[in-house]
Amino acid sequence: MRMPADQVTRETFWTVGPVGKAVFYYLAAVAVALFLYGTYRRFARYADGDDDWFDRLDDLPGRVVSAASVVLSNRNQFDRDAYAGVMHAFVLWGFLTLLIGTTILGIDIDLWRPVTGESFFVGDFYLSYSFVMDAMGLLFVVGLAMAMYRRYTERDGRLWGKHTSLEDDAFVLTLFALGVGGYVIEAFRIVGTATETGSGLQFLAFEQVSFVGFFLAGVFAELGLRPALAETLYHWGWWSHALLAFGFIALVPYGKPFHMVSSFANVVTRDDKAGVRLPGVPADAAPDEIGYGSIEDFSWRHILDQDACTKCGRCSSACPAKASGRNLDPRDVILDLKRYREELDAGRTEAVDIVADGGSSVVAAESMESCMSCMACMDACPVDIEHVPQFTQLNRRLTETGQMDEAVQEAMMNVFQNGNTFGDPARNRPDWTDDLPFDVPDAREEDVEFLWYVGEYPSYDDRNRRVARSLATLFERANVDYGILYEDEQHDGNDVRRVGEEGLFEMLVEDNTEAFASATFEKVVTTDPHSMNTFRNEYPEVSEFDDPVFHYTEVVENLVEQGRLGLDGTELDYTVTYHDPCHLGRMNDVYDAPRDVIRATGVDLHEMPRNRSESFCCGGGGGGLWMDHDEETKPSEERLREALEDTDAGDDVEKFVVACPMCGTMYEDGRKTGDFEDDIDVVDIAELLCEALDERGASVPGPAGSPATAD
Repeated sequence: MRMPADQVTRETFWTVGPVGKAVFYYLAAVAVALFLYGTYRRFARYADGDDDWFDRLDDLPGRVVSAASVVLSNRNQFDRDAYAGVMHAFVLWGFLTLLIGTTILGIDIDLWRPVTGESFFVGDFYLSYSFVMDAMGLLFVVGLAMAMYRRYTERDGRLWGKHTSLEDDAFVLTLFALGVGGYVIEAFRIVGTATETGSGLQFLAFEQVSFVGFFLAGVFAELGLRPALAETLYHWGWWSHALLAFGFIALVPYGKPFHMVSSFANVVTRDDKAGVRLPGVPADAAPDEIGYGSIEDFSWRHILDQDACTKCGRCSSACPAKASGRNLDPRDVILDLKRYREELDAGRTEAVDIVADGGSSVVAAESMESCMSCMACMDACPVDIEHVPQFTQLNRRLTETGQMDEAVQEAMMNVFQNGNTFGDPARNRPDWTDDLPFDVPDAREEDVEFLWYVGEYPSYDDRNRRVARSLATLFERANVDYGILYEDEQHDGNDVRRVGEEGLFEMLVEDNTEAFASATFEKVVTTDPHSMNTFRNEYPEVSEFDDPVFHYTEVVENLVEQGRLGLDGTELDYTVTYHDPCHLGRMNDVYDAPRDVIRATGVDLHEMPRNRSESFCCGGGGGGLWMDHDEETKPSEERLREALEDTDAGDDVEKFVVACPMCGTMYEDGRKTGDFEDDIDVVDIAELLCEALDERGASVPGPAGSPATAD
């Protein structure tokens, strides 16, 4: 017999009674009040932070919609780790569904019924509601089971560290208990409302839509559970479940669960160019106000960063400094800062230096010197924590207090005095052109399409001068309209800024911008991705520089496509692999141009396992090129090992292709220190192209003066 629609429902406060209902609402109000107060205190603390250099709240509606898309799709969690993506998606979607379902039930009981005298929690609505809640609740439980399996069975190393605590266990176990407990209570209710017959229990037929609870009810019935006992168990189980839920809600702002709020706020206020461009320094800032020297110096967004950290360890597992044994764990730095701030706010510790060389500072200078500014940590972080900008602020503090690494100090002094880290006279910068059979145009004396910023390593370093000569040869053979600044060119300032020398960086911006202004050109092309990055993303922030900037592979790609180099793709037969430079790939999304150019030579290109945005840094960024570190394995050595052992071609790989002079320098060093000299050659893309042209004997492709477009 079909039951009337208004009887197809369940009683929310079954066995609770009026007094119990009043107690329930009182406890709910207390839990919500504690949640709101704690959340207010958290955001009030952010408001106490310093102003952020960049606008984080422009187009707030658009930011919220974008953040919701990121969070609900779980795409950041799926990146690099499909298992974690599925796990987090199940937990998030299940949690949100249960939250929405509870809210709907509250609306029915506390708003709809008092106003209309009727309930919409009946009939088809109730059946649909029950099915969806059971289905999504099951995903919630499965997701939590996956999390516990990875944490406690597999014991994934990145989930454990110095900041791992009982709080982490309590968080996941409480949610699991709430998820499983909900089904158990549902099963008690189904058994408690069943009818006993001579052949056993007869459940209400419509309860089958609650398929998980219905299944458990059948199991309990088979084990001998009867309605009277089920009703008693339901009563105590319901209260246990409610108290656990209220306790969880009340404690959300005071522990790890707050990441459910702070992480979303972090994604809303993210800077899409964070790390690619760095915050500046106020013009009137005193030396003791530059960088992060005390907790009061932190911007509100970087305090929010600390609270958004979920301890997932993705940043640590992606960090090449940590992998090579340097004294840096990006997660620990963020969490050390958080713990210090909270203990200082609570009066449990005395104020100390945020960063210093030795002593009792929160962060060791050695850790900051270990950072390569490669942004692997930021790319891996699912909640958009900005490690590199914070680390740069700490480096600025070290610089202003005279605690910079001696080798870096020497390099900075060379830049200040001579415009390059080698300490060579500026007049020697164009010496690399002497061995060319043609004259390199002077952009100060004639109008050009491309102003070629050669860079200091291609200008002064013997190994990289071959790269500069190769690129000049390509430009000549393709009749590119280009010119250079000769001795007026100075260090680009990219890594000068990242080691904390903001004043020197601003001086270089001024000098280079003035030098650029002395030439008439349409576009800038750089040999070094570091130069491209700072010209493209940072110079416009501090000067009137607004010219389009390209890496040479982007320009050469167009030359190849236009047939101006005369290649047909059969010139070379090497087996090669390609290393994505951090500043070219991860920071500026230039991935295809280098690969297209490499393939145009005819070589057999095999991808490394860690490629594109997941590329592993050479170790030279962030001042690493100028320092000697105590390392277990140099990043360059690990990368060359990966090329020979982990690519599909294995040890058939003959050449390790790079597109960055800094990478070339680091990998040539890695060949020697890692004993790879007989196994693999390091070659720049420009050199590879010239070799292909030599094999072909090409010399005059392309009409003179035709434009070499770069989009």
